[in-house]
Amino acid sequence: MPLSRRVARLRWGVALALLPAFTACRGREVPSITPIPAPAPTPPRAPAPRADERPAPAPATTAADAGGLPLAPQGGPLPGSPSSFAPIVREVRTSVVSVFAAIREVTGMQYGFNGTQERMSLGRGTGFLIAENGEILTNNHVIQGAARIQVQLDDGRRYPAEVLGHDERLDVALLRVKAPGVQLRPARLGDSDRLSVGDWVIAMGNPYGLTQSVTAGIVSAVGRTGHELHLGVDNFGNLLQTDASINPGNSGGPLLNLAGEVVGINVAVHRAAQGVGFAIPINMARTVVPQLRQYGRVRRSWLGVSIAAVRDEMVGWMHLPDTRGALVQDVEPGSPAAAGDIRSGDVIRRFDGQEITDSTQLPWLASSAGIGHRSRIELIRQGTVATVEVTLAAMPDRAGALLPGRPGMVPIPDPSGP
Repeated sequence: MPLSRRVARLRWGVALALLPAFTACRGREVPSITPIPAPAPTPPRAPAPRADERPAPAPATTAADAGGLPLAPQGGPLPGSPSSFAPIVREVRTSVVSVFAAIREVTGMQYGFNGTQERMSLGRGTGFLIAENGEILTNNHVIQGAARIQVQLDDGRRYPAEVLGHDERLDVALLRVKAPGVQLRPARLGDSDRLSVGDWVIAMGNPYGLTQSVTAGIVSAVGRTGHELHLGVDNFGNLLQTDASINPGNSGGPLLNLAGEVVGINVAVHRAAQGVGFAIPINMARTVVPQLRQYGRVRRSWLGVSIAAVRDEMVGWMHLPDTRGALVQDVEPGSPAAAGDIRSGDVIRRFDGQEITDSTQLPWLASSAGIGHRSRIELIRQGTVATVEVTLAAMPDRAGALLPGRPGMVPIPDPSGP
């Protein structure tokens, strides 16, 4: 059979096979297909309300709405937080100055030549006016070894300055700028004893030569001790710690509270940390200013004991009520303490009525009480409370700067130094 006839017969066979199924479907309705409706036109968007017109977010009404947690205030900053530091900065900036110290350095053999050479380097730091007569407080390490000192005011004018006095141990210096015909505006000094951890503070200074720079942070800690900062108990370590950024050139600048008052003098940064800076409490600096003005140095009183902290394990066997006080380790022969019958093993609890909560408080209290002052000291000796009176003498001349050469903490470096 020809191929064409075979194909024709095959087609007819397929048609006859599908005929019953087609017939069965004839009486059914074909379901209607609904087209997808076109999207409705989008109405024009209303303009966004201004910030002052936006409704406040609805606060949670119950603890359950807040996931069982205590409800927090909604819709604004915490009470007491500043909206801006600008008014404080505007008030204080005319009191903040840049300090330039020309320091003569003697170098040894260089480039194969014998002998010594002298060169002048320029150190930079910050200070702030404390009197209308031009007195300025800054750090001792800013001006130490300076042959000439200049002070730059807020308006950019520079004037010569002289050193009235300095104290290496507390790292403060008192300068006086000579600016005839210029009305100088001193900063207001606050009360650093009223600071609490968490209080806002502002650091002002001239880091890296960038004049009138401002940073803000909080008081991270108060009363940082020499033991914590690896300074040794013979030095004063009652420093303020802050996370306000302190950089090279900030040395001697003011640390301010929200009232625009100076509560500290920026002095050091931690060598291995970021956001860990320290300031000298202004109350400590204020104490030595009269002596710097009168004598050019600080004449400290002296008790003559070496001390240590009272540890927890000592409380029981030393019959002490707690760890407060300063443990006397040694008494120097011929000292006021020896004359007043203070002995090794005594725990000094009060000095002139002030409680010693930490052993590092005692050196500052004893050294600032005054030469010839008769101090009343309350102590515990072998479990018994006793009171002695000691006449303080002048502190012998000894080395012991607060900051240089101590591990862990360094003065704020000079950005222009070698």
